[in-house]
Amino acid sequence: MNVSASSPTVGTARLRSLRRVVASAVAAVAGVGLSACAEGHPEPTGSDAPAAVTTAAPVGTPDAPAPATVLTGTRYYLDTTGTAAEIHAVRGDVDRVTARVPLGAGSCIRNTITISPYGERLAWVEGGVGQDAGTLVTSMIDGSRKRVVERQAPFGGKALCLGSNPLVWNTNDLLMVEQARMVPTLIDVAENKPADGDAGNETLKWWSADGRSWAAVSEGKPYATGGRGAHFYHYTPPKAEAARYDGWRVRSVSMDGRYVAVGWMNTDPSREDGSFAVVDTTTSKVVELPGTGQVRSILFASDDKVIVRRATGITVLDKSFRPLGAVEEPAAVRDMALLAYVP
Repeated sequence: MNVSASSPTVGTARLRSLRRVVASAVAAVAGVGLSACAEGHPEPTGSDAPAAVTTAAPVGTPDAPAPATVLTGTRYYLDTTGTAAEIHAVRGDVDRVTARVPLGAGSCIRNTITISPYGERLAWVEGGVGQDAGTLVTSMIDGSRKRVVERQAPFGGKALCLGSNPLVWNTNDLLMVEQARMVPTLIDVAENKPADGDAGNETLKWWSADGRSWAAVSEGKPYATGGRGAHFYHYTPPKAEAARYDGWRVRSVSMDGRYVAVGWMNTDPSREDGSFAVVDTTTSKVVELPGTGQVRSILFASDDKVIVRRATGITVLDKSFRPLGAVEEPAAVRDMALLAYVP
């Protein structure tokens, strides 16, 4: 069962776990280096990749004319409309498919396939018709080095594939999965086995791209880490929309942990990737984002850019939410989920 941020729970175990989280957050900020870097990302490859497709160049806004370099990195999109899940890499004016994963029977792959924050790895759950759990599979971004994560305590060999974001990345090498009874487990993808340490008892976790800041829910209360430690915040979603969804959750965290992008959770078990607002966790205030049009998703990138995706295209902001420019998306990817941006 999904746990929304507005549903209070009780228990001293989570309080003890939160104390461990706070201590870990302070230690991580003080001394832990990045566990992944953005260098050496593989270029889109694969014999089944289509020919390059010319896309629109970045365009300006009245407030901030955009240079051609407003987004110099790669945007990764997910398309699952056919018989396979396709990862599209859009860089400059080129759109290529880097990997194709057959969807098979059931909805597990469609609902779980995801990409690591620096665009290096894929992960998904394979399960049959009517199944709500299945085999955890990982690969490189081009689909190579495909591996099954075998049973090894505390991982029972089956990962949930339904619900709100059953797979969540903690840098490129760690992946949080949910097992039966919503038990979270961290998988060391590089080593293809469970990671050392306790995954904690908090729910609805999400990490910044470098894994040094994160947001979660403890005792029914949302909190975020970063800077000087952990702090709780409050957020009340729009009443007109709230009744249509099963609560809200964080879907992106700024590199310093101060800001979170929040999105709805579906009332059914299907995939949901969108977000619609940014909350300042130090003040509990909603950030007013420049631009017009309905917000589809908000992504905090590892270079401190804020990518706001609207129906009309992408608005690029700096870390203070000032506009840097806009990018017109090619028609081929406008209806796809934007999974990651790698500078």
